[in-house]
Amino acid sequence: MNRIALVVGVSGITGSNLAEELVKQGWTTYGLARNPNVSIEGLRTVAADLLRPESLSAALADVAPTHVFITSWMRMETEAENIRVNAAMVRNLLDALAPKKSVQHVALVTGLKHYLGPFEAYAKEGFLPETPLREEQPRLDIENFYYAQEDEVYAAAARDGFTWSIHRPHTVIGKAVGNQMNLGTTLAVYATICKETKRPFRFPGSEAQWNGLSDVTDARVLAKHLVWAASTEAAHNEAFNIVNGEYFRWKWLWKRLAGWFGVEPVGFNGTVHPLEDQMAQDGPVWHEIAERYSLAEPDLNRLASPWHTDLDLGRPIEVMTDMSKSRKFGFTDYQPTEESFFDLFKQLRNDRLIP
Repeated sequence: MNRIALVVGVSGITGSNLAEELVKQGWTTYGLARNPNVSIEGLRTVAADLLRPESLSAALADVAPTHVFITSWMRMETEAENIRVNAAMVRNLLDALAPKKSVQHVALVTGLKHYLGPFEAYAKEGFLPETPLREEQPRLDIENFYYAQEDEVYAAAARDGFTWSIHRPHTVIGKAVGNQMNLGTTLAVYATICKETKRPFRFPGSEAQWNGLSDVTDARVLAKHLVWAASTEAAHNEAFNIVNGEYFRWKWLWKRLAGWFGVEPVGFNGTVHPLEDQMAQDGPVWHEIAERYSLAEPDLNRLASPWHTDLDLGRPIEVMTDMSKSRKFGFTDYQPTEESFFDLFKQLRNDRLIP
């Protein structure tokens, strides 16, 4: 069977790693984004705006995918706007593909906010779910654009007859420039600034995150999980958590990250020190560092997303994810988290994004 993949959001962390995995496994692979400026040998890029149906129809005129992987989203000012815009993106895409009658499976990547609530909601009392997080936990009685995206996939599947899978990673660790949620690269940039300015590498988050158990999702593991679910009949029409497969504590990992960069680690000291505040004046500092070391990206905002890192590390509860369902269905990949970060740091250095 000729497997033709369409990766939506190919310029992001998840999409770019997924495209690489699909090409490596021999899939005919198209990558869609507004500006699909990714250099992946064998990838066929498609430039289109998911919010403009006419743009999608024109861009996809000669593309008839068998498998669609949706990894894209847009951050808006309110959750109501998040719902309106992100649901429309999924709906417009699947509507544009419907007349082709080629789609056999659609995979949607969302995340743990399925259980925690949207962004700031889980920092408020009353939105603290029981952990480890499990797929059978019901939806929260709250607005959440992940639910709206899922519902668009379910509706199109019922109409067009394709199977689906939902993938819920924790924080995704991998390389992308211009990404809205990029904890790994944010911490690399922050550590670099600390080293160059001789500032301490201060943990920005909560006591619960510092002392509690956590996990993350390596973008390479997520890519393998997406391809596995799309190719495994038993995994069709199911939702899955997907993380590295181990737990850690930030008070353990923070010292190791600091050691990689040669900076002084400072742990939780009774007060949250948001990274957004710590890095608020660092735009000119980063520009100077980029010039000094001839780095490829002088714009701090293109690399770092401290607002998202603060939301992750500032949670008032420990957050870890149960992987039993994926294991039961046959997915057994595992990734040491320390290596996820170190591999990313090496890639950022090789690509001249950090010195």
